[in-house]
Amino acid sequence: MSTAAAVGYVRRQAHGHLYSLQDVPVTPVGIVFGALVYADGAPSAFLRARLDLGRELLDRGRISMILVTGDHAAEFFDETEAMRRYLVDHGVPKDKIIVDRYGFDTYDSVVRARDVFGIRQATMITQSYHLPRAVGTARAVGLDAVGVGDRTVRNRRLAWVKGVVRDQLACVKTVYDLAAHRPPIGDPAAGAPELVRN
Repeated sequence: MSTAAAVGYVRRQAHGHLYSLQDVPVTPVGIVFGALVYADGAPSAFLRARLDLGRELLDRGRISMILVTGDHAAEFFDETEAMRRYLVDHGVPKDKIIVDRYGFDTYDSVVRARDVFGIRQATMITQSYHLPRAVGTARAVGLDAVGVGDRTVRNRRLAWVKGVVRDQLACVKTVYDLAAHRPPIGDPAAGAPELVRN
């Protein structure tokens, strides 16, 4: 499949389900996808922006819980621990945070949200260039998903452009994963099933 065809498929799945912070529907949980964490454990600007958006959605009552999902064995630091700690340090109650340490990519994260955590309806929270793939993938695996995208880090132009290009290419893998119904890489028993029910 060509990149253009894969991007088109993903965007069709997401069409009509991407919102602004002001008009996003209420869902039980927001899913914040992992990103770069520095060697000292600090989230990168892109990841902080995602987490701040999740906090704002929680404060506005648009979500009731935040699921942080990422790679616990990343090159420098445990993404999910850095995400959890950042949220707690910025006032999010610990009992409002769910941690999935086996969200190795977008596909794994949404399948595990469905199968391990029992989530059926959620808001995807990520940068705007990644949002169609996040929402499209989630909807393709059966989640009633909407999404809100961050654009506050667009001034980091080189990193933003790299993210846009990388995400376009990732759509091809996403489509193949969806077609193959690939099982997630992480331990299927790891997590806390039935924390979120709709």
